[in-house]
Amino acid sequence: MTAGFTAALLQAQTRISTHMEHRLPQTDLLHQAMLYALRGGKMLRGFLVLESARLHHVPEKAALEAALAIECIHAYSLVHDDLPCMDDDDLRRGQPTLHRKWDEATAVLAGDSLQTLAFELLAREEVGPHAISLIRTMAEAAGKDGMVSGQMLDIAAETAEAPLTLEQITTLQARKTGCLIEWSACAGARLAGADPAPLRHYAQALGLAFQIADDILDIEGDAATVGKAVRKDEDAGKATFVSLLGLEGAKRRAQELADQACAALAPYGAAGDTLKDAARFVISRDS
Repeated sequence: MTAGFTAALLQAQTRISTHMEHRLPQTDLLHQAMLYALRGGKMLRGFLVLESARLHHVPEKAALEAALAIECIHAYSLVHDDLPCMDDDDLRRGQPTLHRKWDEATAVLAGDSLQTLAFELLAREEVGPHAISLIRTMAEAAGKDGMVSGQMLDIAAETAEAPLTLEQITTLQARKTGCLIEWSACAGARLAGADPAPLRHYAQALGLAFQIADDILDIEGDAATVGKAVRKDEDAGKATFVSLLGLEGAKRRAQELADQACAALAPYGAAGDTLKDAARFVISRDS
């Protein structure tokens, strides 16, 4: 990571974490569980919101509500994804999954609350005149035609008679992972009432590169560094970008996508350099 991107990411993490503590005081077990789910991640999606907001001169208060909202949606999806009825994972972000720390009921309710909190945040007065656009696109990105659809395709693939094709995996991951990344990168433009097209093209390439990098980490990473179980897909015989493209082929494809993401930022000139660094980070990360 470049020094500029490192500083920008750390600053975003600090700003979002401070806002998180303000919006979620630890008043009871539910709030504690929600905060537990939110803490410890890279907050890349929230960073994308804040950086795209900076590009469009969006007020700080509006940007922070949107950044925390996407982190709530992402955290809820992970809490539910880790449950025994889904992936049945014991480790997330280097610590016990929420249902292991407490119980399944607490995990379900904390996830539900994080999801609804996201829309509460986007509906706040601070978000400004384009809140409805943020709310509608968030629902689309997270729901039946977005992330949840991708999760459903992923579950179906586990019992399918034949492994998924490259086209099918690309569709699955574009929904499961890519939709929230796309929403994050476009949030700043939508908050400003500007055209999100350049950031949409950037995010579509970035989201796919992110998932390919995840598949590579599942092969090359170690659980202590990655913060979750590795080689689960390989052990289960699931089709991934690595199994279909080969390890080196997957790395080349991830690099191509990172280059495409950077090229999409041309309209922003030097102001887009930090987002370009984010694309390079996505394919070189170790967690």
